[in-house]
Amino acid sequence: MVQELDQDNLQSIVSENDTVVVQYSATWCGNCRIMKPKFKKLATENENITFVIADAEKFPESRKLATVDNLPTFATFKNGEFKNQVQTNKFDVLKELVDEVI
Repeated sequence: MVQELDQDNLQSIVSENDTVVVQYSATWCGNCRIMKPKFKKLATENENITFVIADAEKFPESRKLATVDNLPTFATFKNGEFKNQVQTNKFDVLKELVDEVI
């Protein structure tokens, strides 16, 4: 399941869950819209991981947890700590990032 942030609380989600994968996106971002169903597909295949979509423009505190200078940016967190990130519109690259934290 994918959780879409409705408040700027990514830090608490990261600290409360063992493994978190975040898609930073924005409503105007075409590549973000393309990647969203692929991100959701990965979530159904990895039910032990918390998947979160964070609007990088609406939630500046959440954005600070990774280096978001292009969208979409995907970031992984394990045991409350930032692990890695990629900026991509390719499913294979996203899958490799998720596989690193499994």
